[in-house]
Amino acid sequence: MRAEIEPFHAIAISRLAHQLKMEGRSIIHMEFGQPSTGAPSKALAKAHEILDAEAMGYWESPALRARIAERYQALYGVQVEPERIVLTCGASPALVLALSSVFKPGDRIAIARPGYVAYRNTIKALHLDPIEIACGPEDRFQLTARHLAALEPAPAGVIIASPANPTGTIIAPDELEAIARVCRERGVRIISDEIYHGLSYAGRTPSMLEFAPDALIVNSFSKYFSMAGWRLGWLLTPKGEDLDRARAYVGNLFLTAPSLSQHAGLAAMDCIDELEGHIDVYRANRALMLDALPALGLRRIAPPDGAFYIWADIGHLTDDSLGFCTDLLRDTGVCAAPGVDFDPVEGHRFIRFSFAVSTAEVEEALRRITPWFAARAARSENA
Repeated sequence: MRAEIEPFHAIAISRLAHQLKMEGRSIIHMEFGQPSTGAPSKALAKAHEILDAEAMGYWESPALRARIAERYQALYGVQVEPERIVLTCGASPALVLALSSVFKPGDRIAIARPGYVAYRNTIKALHLDPIEIACGPEDRFQLTARHLAALEPAPAGVIIASPANPTGTIIAPDELEAIARVCRERGVRIISDEIYHGLSYAGRTPSMLEFAPDALIVNSFSKYFSMAGWRLGWLLTPKGEDLDRARAYVGNLFLTAPSLSQHAGLAAMDCIDELEGHIDVYRANRALMLDALPALGLRRIAPPDGAFYIWADIGHLTDDSLGFCTDLLRDTGVCAAPGVDFDPVEGHRFIRFSFAVSTAEVEEALRRITPWFAARAARSENA
């Protein structure tokens, strides 16, 4: 039986944005969660060196796996054997590996709503059953142990994301511990998407591994390491059958991660000062937006503790976030993501901005959209 999944509407919005740019329009891309900065300098230098010296081929870097394992020890105090790390072509294949290597068709997987669109659709594509749990401002738009304890019957698995997409909210350590405890008691397997780790404005972000050693961890070089286009990620999985199946799947479905990216990724891990400079830019951009958006009428905003997103309620202006984003793009050249991607129930009245662009672009975007929102609000009042 073929799985039916919904389109990723932000991709269509972005396609329109690129078309408008080709027509000569000035476009500010705030629709995707990708850094506007390129790969770190040492990563680029290493890539040039490898291109000049090696033919490359199918390969998994032992040095990169070891370095990633060291990062878990340094950041979280968790001992990880390098062989537990499966290198992938980004976080998306890592998610496919996690779901397909642990669960069987028909298994129920709990996810937060709002949440990353690909969770729901990847679960469906693998013939699993997504169980979306409404998470509103009272829960900081995050799953809680209370949610998972109340689910009947217990799901086979749950995807946790902290910091989350589209909200940027971070789950507190005591709540992560409570989630791990409930999952352990009810036999629920945990997949923790930690792709936004390193991007925090509210203190340390713990790993689920600190509380659930058997959790499967998804991560990549796309966000913190500013290497989205290099398609390099990893799945950290427990030893045993989970690891054996993950390796069997990755070998057959994806072969290996790009060799050039693995060389560059290892070099990127020596560029922490440069990468932390990006965080300073995001922090400044976040402050600009949080200061400006309430004056635009966007006062109901999720707490952006981490990542680089603003999830804002536009219900006083529209009940069609897709049309709203299309109009915003055509009228101002500012491209944002419609909330329906992340929440098919309530997302028609939400919008997501990514502030992973330059500070100058954030300032220009705010200059453009301020009168536009004012006009939209006046039109809504008159209506």
